Amino acid sequence: MDIVINLTPIEDFLHLPPDLMLWKFFLYFGWIILAWMFVKASLHLWLIYIETKWSMKNKFILLAIDIPKGNEQSPKATENLFTYLAGAHGSVSFFEKWFLGVYQLSFSFEIVSIDGYTQFLIRTPIQFRSLVESSVYSQYPDAEITEVDDYVEGMPLRFPDEEYDIAGSEFIQQKHFIYPIKTYKEFEHQMGPSETQFKDPMASLMDLCSSLRTGEQFWYQILVTPCGFDWAKKADDEVNKILGKKPKAGEDLLDRLAPIVHGVSEGLFELWGPYQPEKKEEKKALSMMELTPVQKKKIEFIQNKASQLGFEAKLRIVYLAKKDVINKAKVFSGFVGYIKQFIDLDLNSFKPDLDFTMTKSAYFNQTARLITKKNRLMNNYVGRAVGAGRTPGVYTIEELATIWHFPIEASVKAPLVQMAPGRKAEAPASLPLFMDDKYVPEDIFNEKPKGPKAPDDKIEALEKDNPPENLPFA
Repeated sequence: MDIVINLTPIEDFLHLPPDLMLWKFFLYFGWIILAWMFVKASLHLWLIYIETKWSMKNKFILLAIDIPKGNEQSPKATENLFTYLAGAHGSVSFFEKWFLGVYQLSFSFEIVSIDGYTQFLIRTPIQFRSLVESSVYSQYPDAEITEVDDYVEGMPLRFPDEEYDIAGSEFIQQKHFIYPIKTYKEFEHQMGPSETQFKDPMASLMDLCSSLRTGEQFWYQILVTPCGFDWAKKADDEVNKILGKKPKAGEDLLDRLAPIVHGVSEGLFELWGPYQPEKKEEKKALSMMELTPVQKKKIEFIQNKASQLGFEAKLRIVYLAKKDVINKAKVFSGFVGYIKQFIDLDLNSFKPDLDFTMTKSAYFNQTARLITKKNRLMNNYVGRAVGAGRTPGVYTIEELATIWHFPIEASVKAPLVQMAPGRKAEAPASLPLFMDDKYVPEDIFNEKPKGPKAPDDKIEALEKDNPPENLPFA
């Protein structure tokens, strides 16, 4: 028995005019696209619901970090701090993600200036408090860490407000995140005394914070989320693009579909008329000898970034002040000047997010849109929301240590930065000991007397004035 396949409906469909063909295709198969969109939207809403429910179970604390005066630690110490915090990264299973709402928790590294007094803060999930404290003490043994109340409490959350006004924005990377910014290593030079060979870029920010008057507040946060290593694969793609290499066939779904789409399109054009595809000359991949100095620099720095530990991160600032003292131009321009220190025009840089999060509006309905942006920015800052606003970029530990580190006192002369009162140290071994204004030898705490008689004449004299039960060794 022969099987006959009737291709007449397909031929009739291909002979239809293009507009009628598109309409029938949507009529027969469009429901699949709509169903796919509905399923995807439903899954997204479910994930938001289940993650919100799980997030309510997590508690966060705010830790104030005071380093001792005379700090000489370079940003390398803060880089090691971020490395240690990578231990908070954990894998989330399918069941945990879709049924429990578990996701990777974030840290918030903050610098806050209130009335000119500046404080360094770390907001952490309570279960990672020991991890944060250990990371700080391992690099700054004399630091003081104190749990404090959230400084945003008591501040207006809705605008317009009768007393306060705000300005702020998120700051995003100018280019793809795989391109690094200028890091602290490029602020070092070999001229002058050793203590001044590092020109701390934090100096300008500390000076700005110290210049605030009563009634002004400046808030700066970097939301940091530990992540895996998949982001580093983007380095190979970018390097291949610079070299002019084509991606391998089959690496992407579009690569697999390309021959099919090409064949269908050729068949359609054959029915509607002759088709002669334009011939394109294939570009040959460049060798390292043919690269320009800028291309070589890009490849070197991209590969260097991909070799480091990375975090997903987002920068956000808020300037909150009373209306009678507010000076948006001074503070916002001052921070932009600080953040521009990390620009490398061949690689990457920061820019304020003018399109979505910056408290600025133009053209239509300006007042209402500006109020909406202010309220959204304030709520996102107070909630330390990672998912709200722009998509986080990827920063290495070296980049994070560049834009958030404790200032080096030799380079930074900001007088109102909160610091620990002094360096802690153990007492010298030869320090004399006294008890009730009478000398007690050091070995009294290490050697216990045998029998009723004390081993030393000085101890006998001490026993006459103080009963034995009051002595430390009794």
